[in-house]
Amino acid sequence: MAVLPVDASKFAGMSEEQAETFPRRALVGEQLAETQLATMARMISTDSHVMEPDELWQELPPRLREHLPNVPFRNSPPGALKADLRLKDQDNDGLAAEIIFPNYGMALYAVDDIETQQESFKLYNDWLHDWCAPDRKRLVGVPLISVYDVKGAIKEMQRCHDKGMRGALIWQVADPQLPFSNTEHYDPLFAACAEADQPVICHILTGHGYMKNGHTRGVEGIKESSNIKTNDSANTLFDFIFYGYFERHPNLKFLLAESEIGWIPFLLQQWDYYFDRHRDSYPVPITRKPSEIFAEHVYGTFLEDFVGTRFLSWWGEKNCMWSNDYPHFNMTFPHSRQVMARHLKGLTDEQIRRYTWDNAMDLFKLDLTEEDRVNEVMHT
Repeated sequence: MAVLPVDASKFAGMSEEQAETFPRRALVGEQLAETQLATMARMISTDSHVMEPDELWQELPPRLREHLPNVPFRNSPPGALKADLRLKDQDNDGLAAEIIFPNYGMALYAVDDIETQQESFKLYNDWLHDWCAPDRKRLVGVPLISVYDVKGAIKEMQRCHDKGMRGALIWQVADPQLPFSNTEHYDPLFAACAEADQPVICHILTGHGYMKNGHTRGVEGIKESSNIKTNDSANTLFDFIFYGYFERHPNLKFLLAESEIGWIPFLLQQWDYYFDRHRDSYPVPITRKPSEIFAEHVYGTFLEDFVGTRFLSWWGEKNCMWSNDYPHFNMTFPHSRQVMARHLKGLTDEQIRRYTWDNAMDLFKLDLTEEDRVNEVMHT
């Protein structure tokens, strides 16, 4: 196993002292041939994050601020805060673009006060749109959508879509009063997203109950970051498939962000088995195998999933996309090419292109060109 150091020179605006606080990168498996690694083009990260400034939330009225969770996020590279440095970090990591998700904003899906959540999301969406202004084709913002009021959710999704933002990020763990089995509640929003060609997105660790009391640490933190997030991702995917959302909305696309992918083929196999074996005894509102529905409608992102990438050619060529998770401690930056060189060994150049470029282009309808993919330097 190779271990790569953190080089401060790879982070725009970072000191050597700050770089020392970031973990080293361990590389698993054999890498691609040097010739194939050297010719890898730029990649698109389909799950990256921005660091919201603390003062952003001060724009909310005091009566709403009192409902905000106390979840500090610290020690991020400068490129998490400043868009111009972020573009330089993209160049340092061999990226053409990133799909941008929040940091603190993820905790807001646990806010019980509906008005606070709605107004916080609108405030963030406007701020993110401005933050991406230096290069909107490379900094692609995803709006936060509160689903308590579906008419309001549709209006906000359309407002952000008109501004050029992509997708609609909803909670992964629903309020118990609004489970995904309540199809009448969610159907209008999903219909609107399908019509607008905007994917519905669920990111790990978002939703009712998450991060209400800050970060979970120690053994329980590891459980939350591995077992619980995977269980919640699986349950949400199950609900979307088995409650018939994709059959009622044939143009709907759905993305599980930062959920990794190794668990997906096993569960699809299980769901197909029980669908075939028990559908006469236990009727469900779908007419096709879950794996067939998944293949047509669902996408997943992987950061470092050596097991999952071993099965990509069997089940996920058009459904899986790479991400770097910048600026979190799990990020592959600034060694993303070396990490992918090991994860994608044995795959064809065409397959590698799909996971690092084509699938993201297809899902998010990005404004990038083939020239952007092969250019050595995009930002000056």
